[in-house]
Amino acid sequence: MFHKRNKDASIGTGLTSGTQSVESKPNISESGSRRPGKGIGNDRDRDWTEGNILKNLVSLSWPMTVTQTIMSLGPTIDMIWVGKLGPTAVAGVGISGIIVQLAQGVMMGFTVGMRAMIARAIGSQDIHAANRIAQQAVIITAIYGIFMAIFGFFFGEKVIGLVTSDLEVIEYGTLYLRIQFIAGGTVVFRMMMDAIMQASGDSVNPMWIAIVYRLFHIALCPFLIFGWWVFPELGVEGAAYTSIIAQTLGIILGLRVLIGSRSRVSITFKEFTFDTGIIIRMIRIGLPSAISNVQQNLNQFFLQIFIAPFGGAAIAAHAIMQRLNMFIFMPTSSFGMGAGVLVGQNLGAGKPERAEKSAWIAVWLVTAFSVCIAVLFYFLAEPVIRIFNSEPDMVEMGILFIQIGVVSWLFMGFASVLMNCLQGAGDTIPTMVIAIVTTWAITMPLAYFLPKYTDWGIASIRWAISASSVIGALANIIYFRMGKWKTRRV
Repeated sequence: MFHKRNKDASIGTGLTSGTQSVESKPNISESGSRRPGKGIGNDRDRDWTEGNILKNLVSLSWPMTVTQTIMSLGPTIDMIWVGKLGPTAVAGVGISGIIVQLAQGVMMGFTVGMRAMIARAIGSQDIHAANRIAQQAVIITAIYGIFMAIFGFFFGEKVIGLVTSDLEVIEYGTLYLRIQFIAGGTVVFRMMMDAIMQASGDSVNPMWIAIVYRLFHIALCPFLIFGWWVFPELGVEGAAYTSIIAQTLGIILGLRVLIGSRSRVSITFKEFTFDTGIIIRMIRIGLPSAISNVQQNLNQFFLQIFIAPFGGAAIAAHAIMQRLNMFIFMPTSSFGMGAGVLVGQNLGAGKPERAEKSAWIAVWLVTAFSVCIAVLFYFLAEPVIRIFNSEPDMVEMGILFIQIGVVSWLFMGFASVLMNCLQGAGDTIPTMVIAIVTTWAITMPLAYFLPKYTDWGIASIRWAISASSVIGALANIIYFRMGKWKTRRV
């Protein structure tokens, strides 16, 4: 079991393998202080279960905000450059991007289980257990990366063809999708390494890694798309190759941190064994989140099918809207992840009330940010859309999508925080149920029937999305306030 920090730390802690306990000495000296680290930031060895909660939340979350924002720049910049190739190229990359997110969503779900377990281990000061969990995460990631490569190579074109019958869009989308899937292991490995470091309380190293490899991505992208200087002109394929090269750079930097013991948790290949007990627990906690992520991306997949009859401009405008959603709410997601780490570590330390207080402070911060963003983008919708493409049909549709979307933006921020806090506690089934119900009982029926039985046209689909977001946010509030997550065992 995890080392118990105090007599209350047994709330939700405990980690045993299928054959033996994961017993260890935490990474502390005989005097009780942690050993000095070699990381970039000083916060990696900080005790996040003590001190001012607001200060802890901001200190932990601001590097995550930078990380998530800079990460979102890559796909957004890709879309801007691909937009120069025309609406069909944007539509193809947009559709394939949703499918890639669907595949990545499964791995993100399993990282939720890993995050919850590592955070509990760190909260109870059992560094060795955290390292063992990280080792097993490497195994899961390797297996899944191989699966992604096989699936993308053989089924990429068929999946794109399910969404649209436009041959040019299928061609562009297939080119992008196959490359992304064949090298999909690079993406999921980088995601896994970021999650390990962040769950341990080290958010600074992932930030610097993201800055380096994303700036490299941004600089390289137009050279491979348009054939600048000595590089070949690869078009849409160039955007995919750029992403893979940059992700590989991120992996190299991440391994340097984790193997070199420059972060609180380290991956070592000494005594590297397959621990079925840890893997089963990780899957048990992460599977509901994986299902939730998959069904949310399936939601996007079917929405593309509903949008397709309205034409290529509608598909492209929807793709741009999804990129904006990702870019805008990276900061709110970051504060949600930061709050989730605080929740997990405080539960591991036997401090459930402090865990709850951390969550509500994050909710208020994120809600204030969401209101400001919604107002800003409502009035600046046209210039924002013109950054991507200036064709009249796309601009008109993009403005409409943004002005409807701000309704959901007011709620999506705090919903993301509460969802991350529940996941940080390892209580992942309720978030899965909420996501499934709002998607298949609200979004899908409304998106299907409103265009048929109203004269709202394409706007009805965006209203369906907004309605689902509002109801899902309210459901997360109700469940979180019930407090059952405080006694969840991982």
